[in-house]
Amino acid sequence: MKFSSLLQSLFCVLCPTLCHCDSLMAQQPASGPRPPALREPTLPQPSSSQPQSSPETNLLLGEPPVDQLPKPLAGRANAAMPSPATSVTLNLLKLMVAKGLLSADEAQALITQAEAEAELAKTQLLEDAELRQAAEDEVRVAYVPENVKQELREEIRNEVLDKAKAEQWLKVPEEESERYQVYGDVRMRARADLLAGQGNDNTGAFPNFNQINNGHPYDLRGLNYAPQQNVDQDRYRFQLRARVGIEAALSEGWFMGGGLATGDNSSPVTQNQTLGGAAGQGGNFSKFSIWLDRAYMRYEVGNALEDQFQLFAGRHANPFLSTEMMWDNDLGFDGLSLKGRRRVGDAVVFGSAGAFPIYNTDLNFGTNQPAKFESRDRYLLGAQLGMQLPIADKVSAKLSAAYHEFINMEGLLSSPMVPLSDQDIGDTDHTRPTFAQRGNTYRALRDIRPDPANGNGTTNQFQYFGLASAFRNLDLYGSLDVDLWEPYRLSFIANYVQNLAWDQDQINSTAINNRGPSPSDAVLGDYEGGNKAFMLRSEFGKPKFERRGDWQVFLDFRHVQSDAMPDAFTDSVFGGGTNFSGFSIGGAIGLSPHVKLGARWASISELSGPPLSQDLLLFDLTAKF
Repeated sequence: MKFSSLLQSLFCVLCPTLCHCDSLMAQQPASGPRPPALREPTLPQPSSSQPQSSPETNLLLGEPPVDQLPKPLAGRANAAMPSPATSVTLNLLKLMVAKGLLSADEAQALITQAEAEAELAKTQLLEDAELRQAAEDEVRVAYVPENVKQELREEIRNEVLDKAKAEQWLKVPEEESERYQVYGDVRMRARADLLAGQGNDNTGAFPNFNQINNGHPYDLRGLNYAPQQNVDQDRYRFQLRARVGIEAALSEGWFMGGGLATGDNSSPVTQNQTLGGAAGQGGNFSKFSIWLDRAYMRYEVGNALEDQFQLFAGRHANPFLSTEMMWDNDLGFDGLSLKGRRRVGDAVVFGSAGAFPIYNTDLNFGTNQPAKFESRDRYLLGAQLGMQLPIADKVSAKLSAAYHEFINMEGLLSSPMVPLSDQDIGDTDHTRPTFAQRGNTYRALRDIRPDPANGNGTTNQFQYFGLASAFRNLDLYGSLDVDLWEPYRLSFIANYVQNLAWDQDQINSTAINNRGPSPSDAVLGDYEGGNKAFMLRSEFGKPKFERRGDWQVFLDFRHVQSDAMPDAFTDSVFGGGTNFSGFSIGGAIGLSPHVKLGARWASISELSGPPLSQDLLLFDLTAKF
């Protein structure tokens, strides 16, 4: 046998966990001469100057073989019989010494190392056995290295965070890519506005004030009608809405976000894009405009499960608890807002406050005047306080009261003027609303005096129109959620809004619309508008769609008087402003966890002014992520 093979066999015996002797032996040639039988050589005895040898050394130097050694004494529980592997190892070392491959000192060193390792292994086994046999009330504290403690902390933390995210306790960014939340939706809508055959007044009683105020002033003594609302022809449209947004978690409670959306124009209350639209874009397969819909920074303290405080700056979502009767669901708020919530026993108290610029006077207003006119900026200041509390088992309520003050929303009468063309500017032209839907009461803004230059008031009566009422809104909200039929929920929602700044007599003296029939040709009818609005709504079904087959149905009724709130920011679909009463019914069903199909039918009638009624039918297919 070669020396290298012999050493390999030795290591297999000494380290059976790293190498298997059987496999090594199997690698030997099956044929060929077998080595002669080994016999024990007689070795010379060591001199007295050599170190005292252990029993194992004596065995190598000629003592009786291992199988002839005395057996261990009874009662030595910790002593062990030499294993076959040990006997083979000692005999192999004897042979290597006899062949001159190892010296006696080298063999002794190998044996000493093996004894030390065996003693260490035996000690560990004894400690494990003692731990297993310890009494139940005995506590043993083992030393845990600091690096092991840190690994345990990280494992526990990761397990808790994984569970929190899986069960949606709160939003937890765990990796760089998860610091960003991307969201979006696409909605395809088929819409029918049914106006024909309703008996509506189509004699010029419904001027489109929004179109007038965003163009040249209207000449009241002209030969043409002012732009008019459609009140007598059905319209069928397909509309697309697409939105996408992102929010990034920065550090130390700071976030930033932004979003884009489609839209026929920059309307604040809708992102609908009419397919094949005739007014500007979308026709003949032309591309759609994309608008900046959200851009904000947010600072947050706490979390949604406990007390929380949030600060928003920029263009962000509605910070107030409300219904779409007051604020359209697509509306974005520009400015600063604060939101907070605090748990008090079983109840949660919440509140919001904000300041939002609505209109800022053009730096160069009036454009063609050497001496500029005074600014009249418009703002919204709002505050809300509310409470969510349990009423009974699986029954909870939410109540809130909000106050919204619209600063400088009403129109003002100008200084006396004689406009000679539609390019002339009045010093209160900037008090007209630059966006409106329909329903509010309007007044004339320009104090045009008779003059020979305008035929003593028979020509060149170029006029703009502003809101006849100021607005300070009290907004009361209440809801009741009943979860007795989980996972289905029955909800009741009530909303009441009143304009505290409304002055009927003042409006009656200036209003040019929302009047009743004229008693005579020379006398205007009385102002019939009002300052109150309320909504009642009931919903039943899944509050949140999570899988295919989830469904929800709803029924609501609204009564919104003309000047209860600014018509610019209310629901753009149901009523499209103010001054109406009506109900709607509808529902939706989930086609997948992220796709739903909905339908809605509404019947609406004008409250004040000439008769106007409309039916509305919607079918929506919505996908979101």
